[in-house]
Amino acid sequence: MFSALPTPAEMSVWDKEAAKLGLPGFTLMENASREALHVLEEHAGPLEGKRILLLMGAGNNGGDAACLARHLADAHAEPLVIHSRPLTKAKGETGRHVRLARRCGVRFCPASAFLRSPERFQPDILVDGLLGTGFSGTLRPLESELVRAANALGLHALVLALDIPSGLSGLFGRPQPEAVRANITVTFEAAKPGLILPEASQYVGQLTVRRIGIPGCVRHLFPASFEKLEPGCLDALPPVSAFSHKGKGGHVLILGGSGRFPGAPRLAAMGALRSGAGLVTLGAPEAFIDIIRGGCPDIMRLPLPGDSWEPSLLPALCPLPPRCTALAVGPGMGRSEKAADFLTKLLELPGRPPAVIDADALINLASADALALTTEHDILTPHPGEAAMLLNSTAGDVQGQRFAALEELKKLSPAVWILKGEGTLISSGNSAPTAISPYAEPNLAIGGSGDVLAGCAAALLAQGIPPRDAAKCAVLLHALAGEQLQKRFPCRGNTASDIADAIPEAAAMHRIRQEQAKQAEL
Repeated sequence: MFSALPTPAEMSVWDKEAAKLGLPGFTLMENASREALHVLEEHAGPLEGKRILLLMGAGNNGGDAACLARHLADAHAEPLVIHSRPLTKAKGETGRHVRLARRCGVRFCPASAFLRSPERFQPDILVDGLLGTGFSGTLRPLESELVRAANALGLHALVLALDIPSGLSGLFGRPQPEAVRANITVTFEAAKPGLILPEASQYVGQLTVRRIGIPGCVRHLFPASFEKLEPGCLDALPPVSAFSHKGKGGHVLILGGSGRFPGAPRLAAMGALRSGAGLVTLGAPEAFIDIIRGGCPDIMRLPLPGDSWEPSLLPALCPLPPRCTALAVGPGMGRSEKAADFLTKLLELPGRPPAVIDADALINLASADALALTTEHDILTPHPGEAAMLLNSTAGDVQGQRFAALEELKKLSPAVWILKGEGTLISSGNSAPTAISPYAEPNLAIGGSGDVLAGCAAALLAQGIPPRDAAKCAVLLHALAGEQLQKRFPCRGNTASDIADAIPEAAAMHRIRQEQAKQAEL
């Protein structure tokens, strides 16, 4: 229900389109403030007699604060509104709510008087309504002072942010350059991308989304560019059946590995098996295939003549791809011109199955200018360092501008892209929204973790799940596996093999929660 993530600009369009339909901003502010009141009551209990300080800016967020102050007065709390601009500057719907609140007896105090000695105003609850999601650029000096004062008072008060903590970018989730640190953020109608990115959590606190009445037709006609990756996407997983057999689980062919990196393809193979693949074959040059397979009897072997990745391996490989339902290519393969030629010819094979292109395969294909040979049926999985190499950039630049980096990557291939890292992004060349993973699991930060993810995605492709859905499910299962491992390894120390082993447990927990939700509805 709340998976849509409109950008601040898109949220502004929703507001304007609602007004065109006859739902004015004054009403939306009234709805938002009442939802904020309910959230406060849920978290703070009865509000009667509590001292509540509200920071109010001149924009719509300030209107929400002024309106909330009136409701708090009606609840017999003791609200005091600190306004950053003269009240005469409050225009439109915000001005109307300010005037209404004052007529109802709400007290207002200018920020200049408050900042002379903010400690005198120590409240039980502090409400941040200074700046909304439309804020961009950097904080002005007065706003910076108010943010710092709010954070000092927040050490001894419950802090509720209205829509977004002031100073936080609604798009990128970063402070500009500082932001209010809220205990609770109640955001209206839909969350914004910046609110769910992991780096924003220290400012957002507990995020609550409350609908305020934007008509469904507006949301439909002006869809959000982003969506939150939520457990519901795992509904795409095939049901567990007593009549299942290995053929229904699909057949994954893993191509990768070298004498230097023997473990990566084996981890991908285990990721595929733990994600439900019925058959997994590992193909590699015969000189090191047994080192790669490591004696694991669960993985079938396909030795290819030779001791390196090169086009001459293709004849030995050609009979198998038609019998496989998905490929995972690249883990531990190494980088060379011959490997790039091999991969180019592999992608050109007629009737090849969908592929997960990972790790060295991405760099090899890019060096051969062959990424365009991938199709919308494939999944590409760079981490920030690999993305930087594809874009002739740096990992720091990719991390600093992840949305922009993803848009540049999409120009290189029509495939589904998984840009890994904190706040993993999933997107493709079609009009579907970019999915953002809100998870940041420290137990996934280990070598081989990405190989497991590649195998998981390939297994889901092999089971017939569409590429975009397979990518979303794989990222979520991977994250939930990390969540499960944190219980067993709270100080980290798990291995990438542990991540693969935790995938079935993560899938099982999802099914248990589904059943619990159904029982609760009954």
